[in-house]
Amino acid sequence: MKKTLIGTGVALTLMLSPFQQVFAAEPTTGELRQFDTVAHRGAAGYAPENTIAAFDKGLEMKADYIEIDVQRSKDGELVVIHDTTVDRTTDGTGRVGDLTLEELRSLDAGSFKGEQFAGEKIPTFKEILDRYHGKIGILIELKAPELYPGIEEAVAQELTERNLDKPQNDKIIIQSFNFESMKKMDALLPKVPIGVLTYSSLYTTDAALQEFAKYADLFNPSYGLVSKELVDKVHNLGMEIQSWTVRSPEAAQFLIDMKVDGIITDYPDYVDPRN
Repeated sequence: MKKTLIGTGVALTLMLSPFQQVFAAEPTTGELRQFDTVAHRGAAGYAPENTIAAFDKGLEMKADYIEIDVQRSKDGELVVIHDTTVDRTTDGTGRVGDLTLEELRSLDAGSFKGEQFAGEKIPTFKEILDRYHGKIGILIELKAPELYPGIEEAVAQELTERNLDKPQNDKIIIQSFNFESMKKMDALLPKVPIGVLTYSSLYTTDAALQEFAKYADLFNPSYGLVSKELVDKVHNLGMEIQSWTVRSPEAAQFLIDMKVDGIITDYPDYVDPRN
């Protein structure tokens, strides 16, 4: 994965091409910390979450990834929205799965964040893939996949059609709180990194982590669960760890100190010194 670099050698590596950075990544002195900055629902601290405005802001702020939430409309289209209802983030009401794509696209998904964002739409999954792949990594969360039977196959199809079933440099990652869904995604797309999400300490035991390591490449807990011991356990099982959701510089610094592999944040500038 492309990493954010902090410490001796950072100025040099930022001036080199990605290919050259591979050979410049090890400084001769000082401390090097490596992690990915993930713009949570886009740069959701600055623009309405899961909209083009937020994803463009994440790109502008030099995040390594944007994180998106994928659900399915009543007529079978994959759409990008976090809640299973549209009530909080749009001027509409109702469950995402009970509304057609046309109905979803007619909603204002920006005004809740500010008048300057009036008219922002709920994007489609296709739209996000076509607009951003090759420009920034995409961390795809399947939101409540148990509500949408077959959504795993639909996501896999869209990625395969774009040759993103064989992502270079881990620039496509799929994650969910639904572990069975992630087992299915691993079977459908064996070359795409899979992440499991949790906010429960029940899933930080040795036995749970060993089970996740059978099919997952990343273990992504809420930052309240993160400790150096947990990070070491995850790494010793061959997985990476990304943690969420950072909304303060202090939380970002804590995760940096814990040496996580990725920081999922509404505010990329709290994490990345280039901003």
